[in-house]
Amino acid sequence: METISDIRGIKPGIRMLFDMKTVIYDRGWLSSAKNMELYYMYRELSLGKKDALLIKEHGLRFDITVIPPRMLGCEFVKTAGHYHPLVPGTQITFPEIYEVLEGEAHYILQKPAGEGIEDVILIKAGAGEKVIIPPGYGHLTINASNKTLKMANWVARDFESIYKPIEEKCGGAYFILDKGMVKNTRYEYVPEIKFLEPANLKEIGLQKNKEMYGLVRDLKKLEFLTKPQEHEWVFEKVLS
Repeated sequence: METISDIRGIKPGIRMLFDMKTVIYDRGWLSSAKNMELYYMYRELSLGKKDALLIKEHGLRFDITVIPPRMLGCEFVKTAGHYHPLVPGTQITFPEIYEVLEGEAHYILQKPAGEGIEDVILIKAGAGEKVIIPPGYGHLTINASNKTLKMANWVARDFESIYKPIEEKCGGAYFILDKGMVKNTRYEYVPEIKFLEPANLKEIGLQKNKEMYGLVRDLKKLEFLTKPQEHEWVFEKVLS
């Protein structure tokens, strides 16, 4: 049976090591490293024209990212990390939702405050689990395993991610290294990290081991991605 996670034959965007020079922890390793492919981004996916039209009509986008296992010196491979812009007419930023399809992911969520960070969360998720990025938080994903990580995401389609703030601090609030986690001292202040569980919320159709692409048949449940100001209870539950 065809599933959305089958991406064979689809051309991805490729994130290269040298695209991420500023956010790599191990500068000594980087100084002699050759450019290489780190991860693959498959954008605006659907299982046919009907689904594609429905997704677009609801202002959404469905993507898949694939991160093979790799060490960047002493640091586990990761995404570049970014923030989201404000929803037009509000003071709340767009959220996002991820699902681990294969492998294991570590999601770091960070809430900025001036030159520092006021809240940092680590969520570890395995296959079938869902992770919601609440408004106000930047995020990055780390593959700290020896298996390929494949993850899907739903997000509002009409905005561009903001990479510059994390680039300027040379990475996220924490680095995950082979010997553990360390704070990024380039931030003025970084709190101790908090650990939360994945957000499998049945109220909005998010159940463990049930592929969230199936919500293409009930996209009203994903309205919290385009109108987060009307669904604050979702994010309160995620952060509780």
